[in-house]
Amino acid sequence: MTWWHAVIVLLAGVWAGAINAVVGSGTLVTFPVLVALGYPPVTATTSNALGLAPGTISGAIGYRHELTGQARRLVRYSVPSLLGAIGGTALLLSLPPNAFETIVPVLVGIAVVLVIVQPWISARVAIRRARSDTVAGHGGPLLLFLIFLVGVYGGYFTAAQGVMLMGIMGMMLTDSMQRLNGIKNVLAAVVNVVAGVIYAFVAPISWPVVGLLAVGSTLGGQLGAKIGRRLSPTVLRGVIVVVGLAAIVQLVLR
Repeated sequence: MTWWHAVIVLLAGVWAGAINAVVGSGTLVTFPVLVALGYPPVTATTSNALGLAPGTISGAIGYRHELTGQARRLVRYSVPSLLGAIGGTALLLSLPPNAFETIVPVLVGIAVVLVIVQPWISARVAIRRARSDTVAGHGGPLLLFLIFLVGVYGGYFTAAQGVMLMGIMGMMLTDSMQRLNGIKNVLAAVVNVVAGVIYAFVAPISWPVVGLLAVGSTLGGQLGAKIGRRLSPTVLRGVIVVVGLAAIVQLVLR
């Protein structure tokens, strides 16, 4: 790895950590960067999952005030996230690499669409919450099942799992968006840590990439938690969409 490759990966990690803390979808920054630098898609995915895990933890810590009083709920939701992450990593490791390389442009496309429609989802959630007089609960078995499915997706390919979590929790819970964002960061951290630990033992990993992403995403997670809410969501979303579309073009042309 050249020094300028290292700088690019580090900066991508910072940006991804900040985006994950605020919006989600930081993988749509780091994954295309790694592929552009010559890493195979599977290695880029596994290294990315492990490298961004500290950043998701950092982002969750940054939202600790919003998480006050939610310990039982976090434990309840973390179980299906953990099981889903194991299932997603099993899929990635059991399917042939060419199958992943074939489907990954589709996954990136889905992630980009989710990022684009997120404002609409948030608006619908806000309307529902304004009309609801119910006390926030746990969401029931359906929410647990959907969290499990998002965990499977996140274990297989981490991009936009945060957007998915915010969408399903927002539709089924009546908490504020900030409290939901705190939960989202914790669940994303669970998925990334579980998937990353498994990949570290049984999958191809670039450890220099992991180290640089870990440092960058940890810094970015704190920045995102502290100042990310002051940034324009439109700017963040625009960057994610542009990078994601560029990734699709590059992956299709490979």
